[in-house]
Amino acid sequence: MTRPDQSTHDSSPIWIPQSADLEAANIEQFRCWLGERYGLHLADYRALHDWSVNRLELFWSSLWEYFDVRASDRGDQVLGESRMPGARWFPGTRLNYVDQVLRHEKLPGLALIDESEPGGQTAGSLSWAELRRQVAAVAHTLRGLGVQKGDRIVGYLPDVPQAIVTFLATASIGAVWSVCGQEYSAQAALARFEQLEPAVLVATDGYYYAGRSHGRLDAVEQMRRNLPTLRGTIMVPRVGRDVETSSDLIPWSEASAGEHTLAPIPVDFDHPLWVLFSSGTTGKPKGILHGHGGVLLEHLKQITFHSNLRTLDTYLGFTSPSWMMWNYQIAALLVGARVVCYDGSPGHPHPDSLWALASRHQATVLQTSPSYLQASEAAGVRPAAEHDLSSLRSLSVTGSVLAPSTARWAARELGPRVIIASSSGGTDVVSGFIGAVPTLPVWAEELTAPCLGVALDSFDPEGRSVRGQVGELVVTKPLPSMPIAFWGDPDGSRLRASYFETFPGVWRHGDWITITERGSVIMHGRSDATLNRNGVRMGSADIYQVVERLPEVAESLVVGVEQPDGGYWMPLFVALTEGTEMSAHLLHRITSAIREGASPRHVPDEVVAVPGIPHTLTGKKLEVPIKRILQGASPESVLDTQSVDNPSLLDVFASIARGRNSTV
Repeated sequence: MTRPDQSTHDSSPIWIPQSADLEAANIEQFRCWLGERYGLHLADYRALHDWSVNRLELFWSSLWEYFDVRASDRGDQVLGESRMPGARWFPGTRLNYVDQVLRHEKLPGLALIDESEPGGQTAGSLSWAELRRQVAAVAHTLRGLGVQKGDRIVGYLPDVPQAIVTFLATASIGAVWSVCGQEYSAQAALARFEQLEPAVLVATDGYYYAGRSHGRLDAVEQMRRNLPTLRGTIMVPRVGRDVETSSDLIPWSEASAGEHTLAPIPVDFDHPLWVLFSSGTTGKPKGILHGHGGVLLEHLKQITFHSNLRTLDTYLGFTSPSWMMWNYQIAALLVGARVVCYDGSPGHPHPDSLWALASRHQATVLQTSPSYLQASEAAGVRPAAEHDLSSLRSLSVTGSVLAPSTARWAARELGPRVIIASSSGGTDVVSGFIGAVPTLPVWAEELTAPCLGVALDSFDPEGRSVRGQVGELVVTKPLPSMPIAFWGDPDGSRLRASYFETFPGVWRHGDWITITERGSVIMHGRSDATLNRNGVRMGSADIYQVVERLPEVAESLVVGVEQPDGGYWMPLFVALTEGTEMSAHLLHRITSAIREGASPRHVPDEVVAVPGIPHTLTGKKLEVPIKRILQGASPESVLDTQSVDNPSLLDVFASIARGRNSTV
């Protein structure tokens, strides 16, 4: 199999920690605490990381003590079963994620900040005391609707404070949360929510983006009609649309009103906290369940040590509830930091709008995507010169591979105070495998190091550990936030097939990486067929379901192709029905159908008419082989052409690749 070439490296780091950075780093304070508490003399981060994976149980137990995690019952064991899949953490332990948030209720200032584009409506920011009051009120409303432990609550919402409030209310009573951003069509959201048989839907009347309000009442009504298990719908006003009242529709003002007692109920460590959905590359998206305790410990570790966030800091992330980074940003509340919820475009009304927002709220951590940084650079934005970013300590970059030139641009513009914190993880663990370390230098081409507790390795096709060459990203020991199950997968067969079939007992994530001699990691892109545009993992099935309903389209195939310069090309290939030719009108019909039937993010970069779509002899579209061919591999090197129903079609894609590569 052809693999991408390793990058040529600049030997100079783009960020070097100064003595003040080292002294103030949360991770350094933890390292010193381990010495005092356990007599551990760990010289540096490398030694700390080695200890964290070699003494896995002691590491996670020490985190419990360090963060003083609240629990009604604490079991005797840390890891009852260590095999993957099936590892069981802290058996016999009962707690609730929400207790860790509420311990900060007496803090001064704001907990949640509500922001929108200029002209957009906001409901107002929430103090810590008001956050607790609203969580208690919404939990009371859910109970009044008959919601019990284990029931599912779903949100069709933009990034607004009410989404976080409802999640916390849901978790506090032991119900299970799932959310989808409103950029998804009703059909795409239903493909996820129908599986869960939810008891309550929480939605806004619309959202703001790029200077326009996008009404979503029709989509909400479509979901209400197609979710027969709903006992009620809570409506959040956002864009001023008139909502027809009904007995099962509750305004947010009513759902969040009043003073009520809030006492989160203790649940098992692995009781489901939320369901995050995979992209649905084949068939319906997979619902990934994570447990209360696993997410709590993982996020305390990640947000404290790798994001370096502290009490009363401010976390600003540009995200959508459809992306795991929305779930991750809630972790800021676990340490008493505030969260800026932003409903809008990062580049409207000006290319520097996200930087201006960071300045206005004196963000400590700004999380964004490589594409926004590239757009800022192209627009001539001068972030630190034009805005007061004096509080910014970390620029968190995730979602796709950050091009070295863009990383260097960001480092130059932001100066030596701000670490360029590029990371990589996944919805699967709702966290990062590899990320920044505030006590280590940063190189433009590399992710700094595996995160604490992550037994990261790189395997060749035979399952041998490799260094200095491209291999599969694997994790050889369990993490608490690995999925406890897939929804509707009682025997665990789909979960095993997703992560553990290639290397039994070892998690295979689906990324190509190189682990360097200094322990840093170079990302080379996805090794499977999942679409990953700007960090939002999407499913080809969502696109096929829309496009192949058009009478002019016989079949389609979409792939996401990582480019050597850090770019991402997502073409859609269409085989047209007999007598149909590609035209500007048909192109518009195809892209409009995808935008309306899936989401704007699903719209491809290019639509290419081809004579046909190749399949395996059992009828499966050749997404992964076609991706490899478009990256420059020969058809013979990526698959057995005799296993293809029409091998001549492979030459069509090889020709497209040659033509494109000759002009790039």
